[in-house]
Amino acid sequence: MIGTKIEPQLNWQKIDTVLLDMDGTLLDKHFDDYFWETHVPEVYAKANKISILDAEDKLLALYKAEEGTLSWTDLNFWSEKLGLDLETMKTQLNHLIQVHPYVLEFLEFCRSMGKKIYLVTNAHPKTLEIKMDKTGLAAEFSAIICADELGMAKEENGFWSKLADKIDFDKQRCLLADDNENVLVSADKFGIKNLVFVSKSSSTKPVSHSSHYPSIIFFNELIDE
Repeated sequence: MIGTKIEPQLNWQKIDTVLLDMDGTLLDKHFDDYFWETHVPEVYAKANKISILDAEDKLLALYKAEEGTLSWTDLNFWSEKLGLDLETMKTQLNHLIQVHPYVLEFLEFCRSMGKKIYLVTNAHPKTLEIKMDKTGLAAEFSAIICADELGMAKEENGFWSKLADKIDFDKQRCLLADDNENVLVSADKFGIKNLVFVSKSSSTKPVSHSSHYPSIIFFNELIDE
């Protein structure tokens, strides 16, 4: 169900800083969904001599317990917990890592107006390295900030004030785009004025707009012609 879309109403003359999430926002989340929901259970089942269904059930419970925390995306944590070399497994599947449509055009649009562009991600540094190596996007940003550096996930209270201590931005003149509504709620509480929800995080899943925040399917919707 698509639901009712709230259209973004941005005044680019009043935005200096653009904060962008990575997985599901700039990059197709199909890679992550396939990796964690299909590939890891298959490998885990084989390694532990259990059925794939049993592996899926066990892993889902483990995933849920860490959702919204730094451990949720920590490759070292999961590699140790599951007894698998997840970094190597991700690298072997890097052909599935894809940039969403219109992302490069949007980044060029922001640069052309002199905006500061920051990648702000919960992704583990090892995952970030794999994805930047594959996509070549690292050069597009003024800086890249992993939640790991700040010691808390973007959903947690205090993250955005810590980010403001690390990089210089005016929350009233800032845009944040993310495919996780809990992250937008956290940023909203901090006072970031311009919030945009990316409603098609994966190319293999349907559009699902936010009922609380302006939504886009692709970033061409934010480019002023």
